[in-house]
Amino acid sequence: MMMTMSGQEVVSVYETMVGITDRMLDAASASEWDLLAELEKECAACVRRLKADGDGQPLAGQERQRKVAAIRRMLDTDRQIRDLTQPWMAHLSAMIGNTATERRVVRAYGV
Repeated sequence: MMMTMSGQEVVSVYETMVGITDRMLDAASASEWDLLAELEKECAACVRRLKADGDGQPLAGQERQRKVAAIRRMLDTDRQIRDLTQPWMAHLSAMIGNTATERRVVRAYGV
């Protein structure tokens, strides 16, 4: 049986996600990649809850304003996280590419 969340519950989940994304930014700033991955899972669980239990009904008034503010804050934090993680991801990709190239050279030339 699907339980529809109240507007206050929906807003509460969004505000919980703001807290999680703030912690994600802290983890990315500290290069704590394992913690960042765990926090991403927590955030994804919140998204699944919203999809399953009721982020479908429109909100009005203050609840709508709080939801919009939470989404804007998460988008801003997400941008900051990407600014921190993209250079690391590019470096990691280059390292993986170099390792793959080394393996191909060893296979081809027996070096």
